[in-house]
Amino acid sequence: MGWAARRLPAVLYGALAAMLLLGVRDVLFVYEENRCSMTYMYEYPEYLKIKLPKKTARRYPAYELYLYGEGNYAEENKNLILTGIPILFLPGNAGSYKQVRSLGSIALRKAEDLDFKYHFNFFSVNFNEELVALYGGTLQRQTKFVHECLKVILKLYRGQEFAPTSVAIVGHSMGGLVARALLTLRNFKPELINLLITQATPHVAPVMPLDRYLTDFYRAVNNHWILKAQDLRNLTTLSVAGGFRDYQVRSGLAFLPRLSQHDSALSVVSSAVPRAWASTDHLSIVWCKELILATIRAFFDLIDENTRQITEDPKKRMSVLNHHFVRHPGKLFEDNPEAFTELTGTFTWIKVKASKWTYLVYNDSDGKYFTFPLASHRESYSHVYCESTMLDTSSWIYGCMNSNSSVCLEATDLSWRAELLPNVKVVILKLQDYPSLSHIVILAPPSAGNKFTLDCEFFKEDSRTIQLPVTNLFSFGLSSSKVLLNSTGLFYNVQLQHFNQVYQAFKIHVESHCRSPIERKPSVYRLHIPWSHEDSVTVANVPSFTEISAKLHVAQPENESRVPVLNIYSSSDCQYEVVLKTSFLQILGQIIRFHAGALPVYVVSNILLTYGGQLSTLMSTGQCSEFSLELVTAAKPYKVEPIISIVVFLQGFNWFREIWDSLLLPEVDAAVLSSQDAWFPLVSLILFLFGTGIAYWSAVFFSTSLRIFSSLWLTLTRPAVLPKAKLITPRRLCLMGSLALLSWTTCGAFALLIVYFQYLLKVIKLSVNVRAEQNVLNRDLDRSKETSQNSVRCTVKKQNLTGSTSEATQSLSSSTTAEAANSLNIHVTVLHLFTWIVLLNLPSLVYWLKNLRYSVTLDPDPCRTTAIILICVLEVLMNSSTSEVKSSKLLKMAAQVPFPLSVAVLAFGRMHLYRVPHFVTSSLLLHVLCCIV
Repeated sequence: MGWAARRLPAVLYGALAAMLLLGVRDVLFVYEENRCSMTYMYEYPEYLKIKLPKKTARRYPAYELYLYGEGNYAEENKNLILTGIPILFLPGNAGSYKQVRSLGSIALRKAEDLDFKYHFNFFSVNFNEELVALYGGTLQRQTKFVHECLKVILKLYRGQEFAPTSVAIVGHSMGGLVARALLTLRNFKPELINLLITQATPHVAPVMPLDRYLTDFYRAVNNHWILKAQDLRNLTTLSVAGGFRDYQVRSGLAFLPRLSQHDSALSVVSSAVPRAWASTDHLSIVWCKELILATIRAFFDLIDENTRQITEDPKKRMSVLNHHFVRHPGKLFEDNPEAFTELTGTFTWIKVKASKWTYLVYNDSDGKYFTFPLASHRESYSHVYCESTMLDTSSWIYGCMNSNSSVCLEATDLSWRAELLPNVKVVILKLQDYPSLSHIVILAPPSAGNKFTLDCEFFKEDSRTIQLPVTNLFSFGLSSSKVLLNSTGLFYNVQLQHFNQVYQAFKIHVESHCRSPIERKPSVYRLHIPWSHEDSVTVANVPSFTEISAKLHVAQPENESRVPVLNIYSSSDCQYEVVLKTSFLQILGQIIRFHAGALPVYVVSNILLTYGGQLSTLMSTGQCSEFSLELVTAAKPYKVEPIISIVVFLQGFNWFREIWDSLLLPEVDAAVLSSQDAWFPLVSLILFLFGTGIAYWSAVFFSTSLRIFSSLWLTLTRPAVLPKAKLITPRRLCLMGSLALLSWTTCGAFALLIVYFQYLLKVIKLSVNVRAEQNVLNRDLDRSKETSQNSVRCTVKKQNLTGSTSEATQSLSSSTTAEAANSLNIHVTVLHLFTWIVLLNLPSLVYWLKNLRYSVTLDPDPCRTTAIILICVLEVLMNSSTSEVKSSKLLKMAAQVPFPLSVAVLAFGRMHLYRVPHFVTSSLLLHVLCCIV
């Protein structure tokens, strides 16, 4: 292959690697700044270890239960005479029980403000910081331990006047899933928990499905919550996702399954939570002060004054959660607010007839009521919009039904219809929905040195609603959609037409221009997604140029007709220009965000195609090309992608579905992802190309490292000629048995790692010898040239004899070197496959090492059986050569099998990474048979 032919793939795969890195950069680094404040403890935190029953402590030696406390409160609780409300915190993957301190400390400060009329006791479980997001073998054990903890906690309150009968749970990350799994236990009583709040918990599916215990656990939990939804109606569940800052658990995974109970489950993104409006990363969600405050306020509002425990009324629980996490009216929560309110006080009543009104209050000692008669506006306008920059929790807008009187003594409080934004309270009323109201009343209380503004305007909905079609996915930001808002209104709805898929991503630029350079309140831009609580809020000074990222966590459901809306809460004398462009970099980021976990599958598929191509070339030409060269030829997406697309299409027909099920084949992962609205058009092709790029550059890196290491080895030592090893010897059988026993009694991934380093050493030695033989061959060629130049002094007969002997020697040496090079190339490919097997099983090894002091054996071990088979296969394979394979009767089959396996890997491995080693093992097993048969 010429220089230009080699150069072209490098350029192509370089471009692919650059695109991949840009997508990774968008996920890891391109997001909003951290708006969260840190929570601080006013006193030193203490964790009191709760003594567990001996049977429980013996069964779960690695787990512990703690009670959080500070200062005098901690001292008072050392005798474990508890009178508060129990809340249990469950840490997540590699999480610490000490993460409860933010919740516990702020709840303690809140209780002190109330003179301990109510207070909470925060418990926390120590799961030994286990990696349960990567190894699912202990999830069931954690769930059973939490069940025991609930019993122990409730026993601590036995005999108290207001003894609790249930425990509220806060679960971070996988801790939230463990809490949900409690309902699947046979002997679990659902009344033990009535409130569950999860923080950044991947409810839908595991982030990295690395073993079947993890996927089986998810399947059992989600199926139970779907099938037993009616039995769970007394349990109120809130799931809070972190937004785009959380690159470990994307927010789409944190939304509770759609088919679960709709009336008692709520899913929100932290960027949409009132009074927080901040995206959080995976760890900061447990200490983000704004979110913790919302949670603690909700806890105190959930208390029943009669029982002094969390209310048993599911409707009230949902009302409280909606108040603090979905729509906050700017008022303190009231369970049953009064329908009518008396407007008392010696305030001045002022009638306002204008359709647009502004009132600036500054150091006004007299209160005023402004009344807006509706009769004169109903025919001309459809809505009324009012806002107040006074952010206290008092009522400020009312509806009056006295049509003739100039004052209104009794009115309905419309402040509950308001919505709190970062710097203003707003209310939008549709006049048609309030036919009995005669007036709108706005209260301007005495300001006492405070400065605030009140605004109201009547408008037609059509005049404030603008449709803005989004740009095409393939415009790459070269084209744009633009709208200019010339009106003097206070509020606009910019509807983003055709924005409904997770693979779409846009940059929205909002530029404001004002007529006069006076000081104004900042504008608020809210991207509202109507089908999920994932809004994002941006506050911008006026005039200014603001950039907003528009992308989705959850795609638009099939039965949803509403579109995303950009709400602009504007200044009345300013002009706003909205420009929308496709963001190609953020599209790459969305692909990585949703499908980065499947990249190993695509890399292995590429390597399998290359592996099959090498075996085919070996069969046809007797030569085996280098990995990177064969990858360019063999790894083509059109070989595998159409097959999977056809299968997914055919599965839409009942007859094909019946045949598929009769063959006991699992569902194709692409079909499952499509049903979850997480499958983009052309995404599989893009991921395949990314996988090709990763395989290519990893091969380049490995071959370069091998070449450098071989040169250093040759410089420092003189390599010994490797004898032709027998495939199976008593010593090798003994080693196989020892490693298999090690795998069975300790950890399969540990035994695989030993074999991996053994194989790597073999490849390095083989590379050194190939390099040495090539050097010898080059020297022989140089000597042959010198001999041919001096041959004129010899007789013709002697010349012919010497020449023939030299050619025979060179031919034999060249043949030996070529055979060794062929063997090296095929071993490098096998080592690439083996590398990904080891990487996919590495989490179980890390878990085993971390828990070695508790048990020598990893139980359950997700790769024990696979490890034993691979040990036997690779111990034989690492001593084989291509000369044995070329003469095998099974070579043709071995060369054809990697292709269907590469298809199977993509079809069944994207959502089940633990299946990948099984397909690779099948291919390697056939290779070994080629060496024997």
